[in-house]
Amino acid sequence: MTPTPIQAQAIPSALQGRDVLGCAQTGTGKTAAFALPILERLLASPGERGRRRGSVLPRVLVLAPTRELASQIGESFDQYARYTGCATAVVYGGVSQFHQVRALERGADVLVATPGRLIDLMQQRLVDLHEIAILVLDEADRMLDMGFLPAIKKIVGKLPPHRQTMLFSATMPKEITHLAEALLKNPVRVSVAPSATPVERIEQSVYMISRSAKPALLHHLLLDSAVERAVVFTRTKHGADRLSKRLKRAGVSAEAIHGDKAQNQRERALDAFRTGRSRVLVATDVAARGLDVDGVTHVFNFDLPNEPEAYVHRIGRTGRAGSAGAAVAFCDSEERPLLRDIEKLTSRRIAMIPVPPMPNAAAMDPGPSRAEGAHHRPAGPSHGAAGQGFRAHRPSRGPRRSWRAQAGRG
Repeated sequence: MTPTPIQAQAIPSALQGRDVLGCAQTGTGKTAAFALPILERLLASPGERGRRRGSVLPRVLVLAPTRELASQIGESFDQYARYTGCATAVVYGGVSQFHQVRALERGADVLVATPGRLIDLMQQRLVDLHEIAILVLDEADRMLDMGFLPAIKKIVGKLPPHRQTMLFSATMPKEITHLAEALLKNPVRVSVAPSATPVERIEQSVYMISRSAKPALLHHLLLDSAVERAVVFTRTKHGADRLSKRLKRAGVSAEAIHGDKAQNQRERALDAFRTGRSRVLVATDVAARGLDVDGVTHVFNFDLPNEPEAYVHRIGRTGRAGSAGAAVAFCDSEERPLLRDIEKLTSRRIAMIPVPPMPNAAAMDPGPSRAEGAHHRPAGPSHGAAGQGFRAHRPSRGPRRSWRAQAGRG
């Protein structure tokens, strides 16, 4: 089996116990790039899995920003370690800690955790991190976006100073650089692509359209049989719920996922999407970060994100594992500055597609409420039902809230 570029670059250094700073998007084989050498090192120097005053002594800690990503990492470790005897425990918030604590009490070599739940367990003295030999921070940029930096510092303060640390991030803003300088010692730097560069195999396009016409256009495009499995991104949690309900009323199997959903609701929505019972997943950025579902053929940016880096993360849900994919953006007049920012970041002009006739537009009820549009104003008459006259409209940049200020909204 041929390793992916990130695996080929990271695994040799990780096996040597070197600190690693990796720049790679999800879908590039990143989990195996740190999981496989970790398991190899654990098997080469087996330690005792045991307890100390009721606390478990894991030897590896993997921090992830979301419940979904933590679960996926845990599943990968279980798969790779199936015949090794190495045990993995996964802890995350949003659910009762009872079963997670029971898993810890049975003994675990690898602990995969979201920062918030891990802090809770540490405060209850249910987990002991004094034997951690390897620390991995996955999706580090998203953890900082979600405000986890204080929790990360508190966790790291409880770890042995002599350890191997690996940090992976899809982008390398200055905040990540500062974090890496604080945590890593003489790291090996690996990168599979320039920071925040989308995968070339993803076909990108944009429709210039009024906000009120976006639901009808989305429904029209979803009628195409080529859209086998799609993720649709909205800016707000309310927008995700409202849009998924509209799609269902129009006969499209869709589920919504966002931070206000209970964990069991999120798991049911993801399971329906993975198994094909639902063809469309409507999501906010935070909820979908780390989403790893095979066969996503299309990503629709129903709302453009306020930060261009988020666009790169979004379209990375498709075009995975060597497959082709399509990323379609909807852009109204006030989103044009956001589109320019995306094109500047990616150094690529996104192909503009004419809005097609939409004979089935009546299947979707009238356009979304102001709440869905966040800072958007209702489209003016110059836009027309399907965005005609868009070019003649001079947009106002308007107030722009930072992505980090909105990070908790997903």
